[in-house]
Amino acid sequence: MIVVTGASGNVGGQVVALLAAAGERVTAVSRRTAELPEGVRQVRADLDDPAGLKDAFDGTDALFLLVAGQNPQAILDGAMAGGVRRVVLLSSQGAGTRPDFYRHPAAFEDAVRRSGLEWTILRPGGFHSNAYAWAESVRGGRSAAAPFGDVGLPTIDPADIAEVAAAVLREDGHAGRVYELTGPAPTTPRERVAAIGAALGTPVRFAEQTREEARAQMLQFMPEQVVEGTLAILGKPTDAERRVSPDVERVLGRAPRSFADWAVRNAAAFR
Repeated sequence: MIVVTGASGNVGGQVVALLAAAGERVTAVSRRTAELPEGVRQVRADLDDPAGLKDAFDGTDALFLLVAGQNPQAILDGAMAGGVRRVVLLSSQGAGTRPDFYRHPAAFEDAVRRSGLEWTILRPGGFHSNAYAWAESVRGGRSAAAPFGDVGLPTIDPADIAEVAAAVLREDGHAGRVYELTGPAPTTPRERVAAIGAALGTPVRFAEQTREEARAQMLQFMPEQVVEGTLAILGKPTDAERRVSPDVERVLGRAPRSFADWAVRNAAAFR
């Protein structure tokens, strides 16, 4: 049995589908009811309440864990008590490159490393799907705004993250590894907006925000510490943050999907 936390989310939902399609027994954990493949067991629970996860963990071999909740050690203790021997943590690139800003994922990584479990850590950079933030303005006015319009980063398709996670949960040979997950090439916000326009068959105007405009917008839904770290990465990325990692291809045997490919597959969200 494999437990997938965040099963209603952008990555977790795809992990559930991939595991179920491969014939694995899956327990999907989420705070809200999710539409799941046939045969998948659903448990509604919150990672902020580790005691409420006992039913999910009983009889489980492996765990896909999100960085959520405030007590990773309690979550892992409950998982081990239920029989879990393998944990795959979905962390963040920032836990490695800017741990002072990304203390929450760094704390989860530390707990996983000390757990005594067979562990693997996934560190994706920015997601292609962050472009959904532009969906309303693209639909309403064929425009999209972002700061640092000509700074390129190798964002990644959440579908690739999910495929890597599913492979690592099912296969041996990944214990003790930290996989940096990126797309195939850096793209700038200006280039990503153009790719959305190409997918729609109509131009989309790019409007460059100031740092302060972007900061004010991000503070509406992100903690200040994470906002500052994110803006630092977007505006002045380190060499490590600009680097295209080989790890997706190393695990899956194929190159990661491009942003342009993601835009074509998700064009309906911007129409």
